[in-house]
Amino acid sequence: MHECPIPDSVMYDEDAVEMLRVWTADQTMYCSMKIGMYQESKLLSEEAIWGVILADVARQVSTTLQQNYPRTDTDSLTLVRDHFLQELSTPTAIPSDSASQQHH
Repeated sequence: MHECPIPDSVMYDEDAVEMLRVWTADQTMYCSMKIGMYQESKLLSEEAIWGVILADVARQVSTTLQQNYPRTDTDSLTLVRDHFLQELSTPTAIPSDSASQQHH
C-alpha cells in the first residue's frame, strides 16, 4: 500500500483530527470518514461541514496541480469544479456500503 505522508504541522497539533482518507484499489474507490463529529453542533450542520471540507480539498488539489503541472489555458480549480459537478450529476461509479467506513 502506498500512503501519503502526514503533513508536519498536523503532527505537532494534539487536537488534529483525520476526517477523510481515500484509496483506489481493484478499480474501486474506498473511503474512511469521521462522520458525526459535528452532529451536535448548533452552528453548522454535518452536511455544511462536509461541504466546507470537500471545497477545501478541491482547492488544495487545484493548488497542488497548478504548482506541479502548470496550465495556461484555464484555471485548475475551474476544471476540478466542472468535473466534480459533472460526476455528481452523472456518476461514473456508484459507491457501495462496503467501500466506505465511518468512524465517530
